[in-house]
Amino acid sequence: MKSVLTIAGSDPTGGAGLQGDLKVFRAFGVHGLSVPAALTAQDTSGVEAVLPVEKGFFARQLDVLLRDIRPDALKAGMLYSVWAVEVLAEKIKGLSLTNFVLDPVTVSSTGTSLVDEGTLDEIREMLFPLSRVITPNIYEASVLTGMNVEDEADMEKAALALKKMGPEVVVITGGHLERVTLDVYYDGSDYHEIESSKIDGEYHGTGCAFSAAIAASLANGHTPLESVRKAKEFVTVAIRKAYHPGKGMGLLNL
Repeated sequence: MKSVLTIAGSDPTGGAGLQGDLKVFRAFGVHGLSVPAALTAQDTSGVEAVLPVEKGFFARQLDVLLRDIRPDALKAGMLYSVWAVEVLAEKIKGLSLTNFVLDPVTVSSTGTSLVDEGTLDEIREMLFPLSRVITPNIYEASVLTGMNVEDEADMEKAALALKKMGPEVVVITGGHLERVTLDVYYDGSDYHEIESSKIDGEYHGTGCAFSAAIAASLANGHTPLESVRKAKEFVTVAIRKAYHPGKGMGLLNL
């Protein structure tokens, strides 16, 4: 069985973060590995607090795990700290890990910052060049490029700018466009527009599930474009079957 490692935040609701990623991995038939970079206090209505894992222990988690198991793919979500980015970049380069999918998380769905000061700069400089696929949403693409990203044309321009920062493939997700959810895929040669009908409502963990599904598909031997298409279909179905155990956003049926 293939294995995939997620490095992200812990989500007590189970709808996103490490817990959500592990559900996705299981759905794709791969063994899930996980290393938390931060703990959160949150519910379906939002994130109230973030506590980063201590630097030395974060590094030790990775060291101990990776000397025993070499993952076929890995993904990073909320890293929060500058030093978490530095440690992860060192491990990826030192062990020549492949199929790295990066979801450059900046804020929660309700607006809470999920990165410490300076972390985004480190992500751009240290992790983008190591990434096979990056998956920013429209807002994250705007923050990362300094561009105003509102429509498909803007998404293509932002994808071009992000590609120049080093990743093999850029996928900008457009869940906040009207009528349809449009993802723009760019590999340096071609653009691909991947659409699905928009589903009403607010849902927790869509970005986490999308990037986790891409990583699992890469581990299973699919190309980046095939993996993105499979991830899009998977998340769309999970949203359609979402449920509401709490008072806030719906949780995907992973």
